[in-house]
Amino acid sequence: MMPGPSALASQVIAATTLLLLLLINGCVAKTHSVGGLDAWAVPPASRPDVYLRWGKSAHVRLGDSLMFLYPPGHDDVVQVTARAAARCRVSAPLLRLADGNSVFNLTAPGRVYYTSTLPGHCRKGQRLSLDVPTANGTYLPPSADDLAALVALAKLPPAAAPTKALPTLASLDDDDSGAAPPVARASVLAAGVAAMCFALLVYKEP
Repeated sequence: MMPGPSALASQVIAATTLLLLLLINGCVAKTHSVGGLDAWAVPPASRPDVYLRWGKSAHVRLGDSLMFLYPPGHDDVVQVTARAAARCRVSAPLLRLADGNSVFNLTAPGRVYYTSTLPGHCRKGQRLSLDVPTANGTYLPPSADDLAALVALAKLPPAAAPTKALPTLASLDDDDSGAAPPVARASVLAAGVAAMCFALLVYKEP
């Protein structure tokens, strides 16, 4: 017995709905390789802002995934809060993966932060921030912690520390310890020695 028109229409609707769900899950959701073709590591000196630029250019959606590629045992990835990202604090991450093929699912809208727990890597630029939109494509307003983190992330890795400059007379004069500056004390001593030498030269016994 053939199904009636109403039953056939219901089957078509059900099949169409299932097909749409499969398309949404399989085609719309994407896995993004963080940094493009670059492995997850400290950025090279020639491109210290590689993750900053990638985070700004990547178009992610709710339901997408981020994939971090790196040699297993040589690095890791942690998801941290905005406050922790601003200070490079990695002692209490939200999530940590270290398998070399780490995948993080973007399951909630808002800004997300990732970095490495290896000493110094965060401050050398190995950190990433992404803004995940809501299901309808709108973005949540940043919190105060987000704004502070964005300022910190925008700073490039610090250059090598300059060599210590020799003290100037002005800096010595600013000493408020109450003692005479070393240069002043040396000048007084030199003047005293010069006066004694001059006295010996001009002194004649009667």
